[in-house]
Amino acid sequence: MDHTECLSHFRSETLAFEKAIGRAVAEAGEGPLPLVPSCPGWSPSDLLGHLGAVHRFVGRILRDRLAEAPDPTDPSLFDLPEDPAARAAWPLPEQAPNRGPLPQEVTDWFGQGARRLAHLFHELGPEVPVWTWSADRSQHTSGFWLRMQTIELAIHRWDAEGAAGTPGPVDPDVAADAVPQTFEVMAPFRRAVGAAPPGVGERYRFRRTDGPGSWTVTFSGDLVRVERGTTGTAPVQAAGTASDLMLFLWQRIPADDLEVTGDKELLARWFTLVPPL
Repeated sequence: MDHTECLSHFRSETLAFEKAIGRAVAEAGEGPLPLVPSCPGWSPSDLLGHLGAVHRFVGRILRDRLAEAPDPTDPSLFDLPEDPAARAAWPLPEQAPNRGPLPQEVTDWFGQGARRLAHLFHELGPEVPVWTWSADRSQHTSGFWLRMQTIELAIHRWDAEGAAGTPGPVDPDVAADAVPQTFEVMAPFRRAVGAAPPGVGERYRFRRTDGPGSWTVTFSGDLVRVERGTTGTAPVQAAGTASDLMLFLWQRIPADDLEVTGDKELLARWFTLVPPL
C-alpha cells in the first residue's frame, strides 16, 4: 500500500474501532464492561486507553520530529485533564483493568488523539526521519509509524468487536501488508526484547489463500531470513486468508483455524522463536 491508501485504512479502522467500543458500552448498559476475550484481563476501556496513549506517544514523535523516544513518564505526553478526579477515570496501560462505566470524556479523548495523528500523517507524508523502535535505520520514518499504527488499530478493532460479538476479518489489503511486516519488522524486534533462543535453522512457510502471497521464514542464530514466493521446501506450511494469517501471527486465532501441513509441533514453536509482546 502507498501512503495515501494506508492513511485511508487508518481512518476507517479508527471509525470501526470507535463503533465497536460504543457497541460494547451500549450492551453493558449500567453494568460492568465485558472483558475482551483476545486480551485476557482487559476490557474495552483498557483497549481505548492503550491505543489513545500510543497515539499521543507517536503524535509527540511526529509533531516534534524527535530523533529519540519521548519520556513515557512525562504526564504532558497524554493530554490528561488536570483534575485528579477526572484523571482517575482514564484507563491508561499502567492502571488496573477498568470494568466500570466509560466516561464520554474518555471516548472523546481517544477520538481527538486519533484524528490529530491522522492529520500529522497526512501533513508529513511517509519520508520524514523520526525515531522508531526498529533496529533497521531505514525504518526510522513517519511512514513506519503510519504502517504500524494502521496494523495495531486493525488488531485492536478485532479485539473490541470480540467483546460484543463475533469480530469481522481484517481488510485484505491491511492484512496482506501486516503479514510480511510481522516477519521483517516485528519478528526481529520481538526476538530481541523477548530474549528468544537462537534459531537453529527452523524453517516455516506461510501461504495466502485469498490472493497472491507466500513467505518462507528461516531462523538462524539471531537472524530472521524472509524469502518471498515459494522456494525450496519447508517442514511446515500454514495457509489461510491474509486476515487469518495476520491474526494467527498476532496470537488472535489458533493454528487449527489455518490449513496446516507438515510438522505441527514446529509451528507451535513459532511463538518461542517470536515471543509475544
